[in-house]
Amino acid sequence: MKKDKEEKDRPRAKGVTRRGFLQLMGAGAAVSVTAGASAAQPQREMITPGEMSKVTLQINGRRHRLLIEPRWSLLYVIRERLGLTGTKVGCERGECGACTVLINGQPRYACLILAVEAEGTEITTLEGLMHGEDLGPVQQAFLENDAFQCGYCTPGQIMAAEGLLRSNPDPSFEEIWRGMSGNLCRCGTYPNIFRAVHRAAELKRVKGGV
Repeated sequence: MKKDKEEKDRPRAKGVTRRGFLQLMGAGAAVSVTAGASAAQPQREMITPGEMSKVTLQINGRRHRLLIEPRWSLLYVIRERLGLTGTKVGCERGECGACTVLINGQPRYACLILAVEAEGTEITTLEGLMHGEDLGPVQQAFLENDAFQCGYCTPGQIMAAEGLLRSNPDPSFEEIWRGMSGNLCRCGTYPNIFRAVHRAAELKRVKGGV
C-alpha cells in the first residue's frame, strides 16, 4: 500500500505520454489522408439547377430544337417536352425495356440516355413506325397475334422487335428469344410476342422491308 501511494504521489515526467503520443499520431494521420484526398480530386464544374442547354434532336424524321436541362433523360424529353407518349416510363433504371427507342436503328433504353447525349443521332419512337394512320409491320403483327395483355410493355416490345428485324431480317426463334430478352412482360405473353416477331419478319419481306 505504501508503494502504491508513493507511485501515485510521484510527479509525472514532463513530455508526451504513451497515450498522448498515440493520440497525436492518429490525428496527424487523419489530417494527412484528408489533405491527400483533397489534393487528388480536381475541382469539378458545377451546374446550377435549372441551367438550360440548347439541343437539336432528330426524332421520327423531324428536327426539334429545344432548351433542356443537361440532367434530363431522353425519356423525359420525349414524353414531357415533345408529347410522344408511346414511349413508356417503367423502371427508369434500364431493366424493363418499356422505354425502348431506336438510336441510329439500334434498340436503346431512353431512361439511361441523357437527351444531350442523343444530339446528332437519328431517334425513332413508336409513333415513327406508323405510315400515316396505318400500322407498321411489327405493330400489325403484334395485333394479329394478340401479343399483349395489359399493353404497357407493348411499345417497348415493338421497338425492340423493330430493331432486331432491321439487323436480322429473318431471325430464328432462338435469335428472337435472345433479341427480345431485354424487354420484360409481367403478363407473361412471351409465346405470342415471339410469334408476332416471326410474323413481322414475314410482313416486312412481303412489303419489301418497310
